[in-house]
Amino acid sequence: MGDLGADTAVKGRNGAYRASLSAEWEIWGPMGGYVAATALRAVGAHTSFPRPASMVGHYLSVAAFGQVDLTTTTLRQTKTADSTKVSVTQDGRPVFEALVWAVAGELAGLSHEVMTRPRASGGPSDYPTVADRLAAVGRDEKPPYPFWNNFEARPITWIDDWDERAPAAPEWTEWLRFMPDPDTKDPWIDAARLLILVDVGSWPAVVRHHVDTGGLYAPSIDIACHFHRLRPESSYLLVEGTSPSGAHGLITSHQRVWAEDGTFLASGVSQLLCKPMR
Repeated sequence: MGDLGADTAVKGRNGAYRASLSAEWEIWGPMGGYVAATALRAVGAHTSFPRPASMVGHYLSVAAFGQVDLTTTTLRQTKTADSTKVSVTQDGRPVFEALVWAVAGELAGLSHEVMTRPRASGGPSDYPTVADRLAAVGRDEKPPYPFWNNFEARPITWIDDWDERAPAAPEWTEWLRFMPDPDTKDPWIDAARLLILVDVGSWPAVVRHHVDTGGLYAPSIDIACHFHRLRPESSYLLVEGTSPSGAHGLITSHQRVWAEDGTFLASGVSQLLCKPMR
């Protein structure tokens, strides 16, 4: 089990930072959202503004676990916001490149919220954990990747015999709680957990629909995440991932995150590129 705050921490100053990618966040290598979250923390160390507004990024290569270098550059700064470019490299090899807008806290402006969480979802206590569901049928199984050890997961729907599942809509909805609870008093750590959840909602939705993936997997080649609101007091977060389209080796995914009280926190999109499983 990892620790989100410690495992995304960066050291350095004046636009030059270093971090260490932990194997506790492994899915096909360091999970993409985790790498992006580390880049987000570097921007948090670089900027003078307290709150991230958005990130758009390209995944350029799969990193190895261990040290990475992060370089931050201010592209534009005003009295209320700035744009920062962040580059993640490892031994000189590009890993991730992103642009992040940060803003000056609670700004005066227009306010509305029309995106409501899925109707079928209750609160986290309404659903057993994955561990409880497995124990109920006498199964003692470890998660397929270490990444999932970092969460208490409460799926909205459950499939007892995953290998014999029928094709369903490409949708995935789950209550997730980071374990241990991160120090969300830091808004950049709070946003980091939203970013990871926006990224992770893609492939689980795809494989609900594609029972036979034909020996393919589909890592993200990009991510765009918008941070609408922060709710550091909400330990559980509801994640919904959907995939409206897949064609020509590309799969599109949309993700949304809500707090326990129903507040809409973050949303994002990502494009996945199909590759043969090694």
